[in-house]
Amino acid sequence: MKARPYLIALVLLVLVAGLLVVFRTPSGDNAQQQRQETSPEAAVEAGAGAGDAYYPTDGNSGYDVTLYDLKITYDPKSKQLEGVATITATATADLSRFNLDLEGLKVSDVKVGGQPAKFVQEGDHELVITPSTPLAKTKPFTAVVTYGGEPKAVADASLGRSGWQISSTGGAFAAGQPHSATSWFPANDTPRDKATLKLAARVPDGWTAVSNGLEGPVTRDGGWTTFNWSEETPLATYLVTVAIDKFEIVRSKLPNGTPVLDAYAPGTSGQKKPLQAEMPEIIAYLETKFGPYPQRAAGSIWVADQIGFSLETQTRPIYASWADLETVVHENAHQWFGDSVTISNWADICLNECLASYSQWMWLEKQGTNLDERYRNRVEELRQRSSFWAPKLYDMGKGNEFRGVYDKGIMAMHALRKQVGDDVFFKTLKTWTAEHRDGNASWPEFENLFKKTSGQQLDGFFQAWFRGSGIPEEQYLLPVGVRR
Repeated sequence: MKARPYLIALVLLVLVAGLLVVFRTPSGDNAQQQRQETSPEAAVEAGAGAGDAYYPTDGNSGYDVTLYDLKITYDPKSKQLEGVATITATATADLSRFNLDLEGLKVSDVKVGGQPAKFVQEGDHELVITPSTPLAKTKPFTAVVTYGGEPKAVADASLGRSGWQISSTGGAFAAGQPHSATSWFPANDTPRDKATLKLAARVPDGWTAVSNGLEGPVTRDGGWTTFNWSEETPLATYLVTVAIDKFEIVRSKLPNGTPVLDAYAPGTSGQKKPLQAEMPEIIAYLETKFGPYPQRAAGSIWVADQIGFSLETQTRPIYASWADLETVVHENAHQWFGDSVTISNWADICLNECLASYSQWMWLEKQGTNLDERYRNRVEELRQRSSFWAPKLYDMGKGNEFRGVYDKGIMAMHALRKQVGDDVFFKTLKTWTAEHRDGNASWPEFENLFKKTSGQQLDGFFQAWFRGSGIPEEQYLLPVGVRR
């Protein structure tokens, strides 16, 4: 067949146009990458809430944070804080917008990927950010949030005050759970999204800012001092802290070379230094039971305040003025249980508190206490006290997270130890801390591991002690290993 001349010219024109498209348009993977980087298909609006049943609006979906790089300036006199948070994250979906959590502070500017982004603050703590172009799934991005104001404590009818608190000595500190971080920096406020930390805290000369991890250089300029801190072991947001006071700083090292920094607020060092001096021996003992110390640093922050809790802020616990030696044991045990292995949901809090509380008994055992006798005596004292046995230790309900875990939790852990035997109990704890190091885990996973390592079915035991309410049946209340 022979084509007519005008058709041949038309065909030639189409062929030339096609060649131009081929040379100007990326193909294959490159084309797909360009489309993702400019305008992801079916971009979604990531929502508020990370899925925790007790705190459904805490945290956010759509991304995973890898680093919080915080720069804050705080003046104890005016109580004003100014901050710039550079948040590095990876999108887990094609995002047209996403949320951060921030409570009580005003945002003045947001940039995403170096470009101005639209933003609005909604409700109690939602910072809703719309980037100038959508974010592509699996791609890292940075959000830079400029904010400021007077930080406030977060009040909770069940759990008390947490977050940013003004110290009786004139300084301030951030501590509390389940909420704390968002009172002083924007964050994905869920334990499931652990990230590393950098902090540059600028305070007036004469004040000191202490935080997590390793201390960096200190610089001074125009009446202000900047303290730099970094924590490369991922941490949950509620375990991030900064404390500002006229601290006495004491530096040392653990026998294995791990750096230790202890900070004593005015009026605390005389009483608290002897307690903190026990910390190296405590960590060495806990290592024999739980495995190697999982943090890059150790130490303490002693405040002069009668707050309602001490807290296992990662590498450097914050201690209330009432804290005693058992509290030091408890908070350092958390460096394994809670800090290194972090809960998946707040219903799992026994993984933190029951084990840290039982460590207090273990320390007494090291000093010569017969724990089986202690346990049997407690059982007889408490048999008729229904209020002691009432709290559930797993999935206890919002606001009940810290009922029972500090006392009934101790008894439950000793009963578990006696049910499976010492060898299985401590080998399983070492397996647990090794398998989930720097990650998250749930209570059902803990149960399943003990069933596997012990070769026992254990459903009835866990139901009686942890999932149920009321005094356990006699076979679980007094396992064979603890009977006379």
